Formats: sequence, structure tokens, C-alpha cells
Amino acid sequence: MSAPAGPSIRPATVPTLYFIGVTTGRSSIQTVFPLWARELGLGDARLAGVDLPLHAPREQYRRVVEFIAGDPLSLGALVTTHKIDLYQACGDLFGTVDPLARLMGETSCLSKRDGALVCHAKDPISSGLAIEAFLAPGHWAGSGAEAFLMGAGGSAIAISWYLSRPERGADRPSRIVVSNRSPERLAALRAVHERLGTDVPLEYVHTPGPGDNDAVLAGLKPGSLVVNATGLGKDAPGSPLTGAAQFPPDAVAWDLNYRGDLVFLDQARAAGHVRVEDGWVYFLHGWTQVIAEVFGIDIPASGPRFEALDRLAAAARR
Repeated sequence: MSAPAGPSIRPATVPTLYFIGVTTGRSSIQTVFPLWARELGLGDARLAGVDLPLHAPREQYRRVVEFIAGDPLSLGALVTTHKIDLYQACGDLFGTVDPLARLMGETSCLSKRDGALVCHAKDPISSGLAIEAFLAPGHWAGSGAEAFLMGAGGSAIAISWYLSRPERGADRPSRIVVSNRSPERLAALRAVHERLGTDVPLEYVHTPGPGDNDAVLAGLKPGSLVVNATGLGKDAPGSPLTGAAQFPPDAVAWDLNYRGDLVFLDQARAAGHVRVEDGWVYFLHGWTQVIAEVFGIDIPASGPRFEALDRLAAAARR
């Protein structure tokens, strides 16, 4: 059940985690969270959705964040889709901003410490855990494989940071290409990469029209990772590729969505030589990282406890 973005949000009567997105009522977390809350011993903790339109007005983001900051039983939030916009609108409302959130200019998690709001960027951690779950160690080393990220929002920033970290040594893409319809988003992403100072070649491609992403895809090397980080297929219908797109041999197609029409993954399957991954594991790590932060508990990223949460979620998956 989604709470409105206006002043009619009511004070929480039990410990509450908010889910700030676009179509939060359709997410599996609505049925998964109560199961996880029991498993994790969170008592009567509740999840409440807050739906905001894409690129909502600044005052809507501020109204939601001010409410969470001021309401004693509102403990924090997971932010999806609005990570950059919310950060830009509400920076002065955060008591603390973690280093990754400051570096990337986005927030995927809000929590409270000693009554003050803390802004976190959890995507660099959760996206890395998801990638390691489906790419074998050494996938990049010596292969020449590249990464193509369609979309320049918070998830693309996090994924490109993770893949380009110097401590990964040779196990990094030979090139990372990021595309977006908005030149402003690409410029913001370029600024983040300049602060990172990575030695992985990075390219930024403005793709305002149908077929523009197809052209980038056609130039990728075998084994490359192709990521739909646009929200198309979930927050809006369709795919960032056209039906004529040609994937490179042995590519890995990763859609950050696990629900929706997922046209991008259908296109990848039709190619016949592409490994397909949806966003389910990303969903698991994204939520467990935030729940651990907001409720101040330990949730391991692997092992029996994580596997138990995975089973509960899979059984309730919408």
C-alpha cells in the first residue's frame, strides 16, 4: 500500500521503513518484507511505499524526507529510481552523508543515528555482490570483454565504480561505455569518474533516438556485459534497444529489473548466444543491505542466513 507524497503522510505507529519509488505497490518486497521481518526478529516493523513520478518536483522529495527525519518511528528508507534527484533536492536535510554517497551524488538508503538522518549509497555494494553472483572470477582478465551500461542514473554510477576499482587488478572490463538520453546525466557521471581517477577507458554516448544504443552494442567485443539500467521494462514500458539490435557473441545481458515486461531480456534471448540475468539477486542484496543499515542488524551477504531469506523471498515472488 503506497503512501502519498504530500502532507497526508501520517506519523508511524510502529517502526517503519519507507520504500521511495515509482510503482512500489507492484514490488515483491510488499509480500517479502513481513516474512523477512519475522525471520530477522524485527517485531511489528512495517514497510510503507511512497510513489513519486519520475523526476518529481523538488518540493515533493523534500516533503517526504522532512517527514521521515521528523517522525520518531520512521526509521529510514530505501530509494530506487529517484536516487540522484532526491540527493540533489535534499542535501541540506542530511545530518551525515557517507563517502560513497558524496562521491556519487546519490542516495539509495536513508537511516537514522542518534536522531539525525544519514544518507548512504548502498548500490556500489549491492551491485557488486550481484555481479559476483553471476560472473565467474576472472571473467574480464585477458578476455577483452567490455561493459555497456544503458542509463546514467545512480545504478550505472555504482556499477561503473565497482567494475573499475583498481584493486580488481586485471579482472576489469577493457572499456566501459555509458549511454543516456540526457547529456546532463552523462556529464554528471563523467564528473564522478574524474573524481575516481580510474585507468579503465570510459566512454559517454548520447543516445536520444531509437537505434542509438544498437549502434554501440554492435561494436562491443565478445563476452561483454550489457546492462539495462534505464528503468525501461519496469518504470516505463519497452527497452533501450530496438528489435534490430545485434548482441556480440557470448554476451551477458543483465536487466536491473526483475518485474515488468522485460523486453530487453526477450531481445537478448532471441539472439540465441547471450546469457540472460534479471535483477532478482540485485533485488535481494539491495534490500538486505538497506534493512541491515536501517534496523542496525547484521545480515550476511552469503551463507545459511542469506539463503534462508532468499528462499522466503522466492516463495513470495510476484
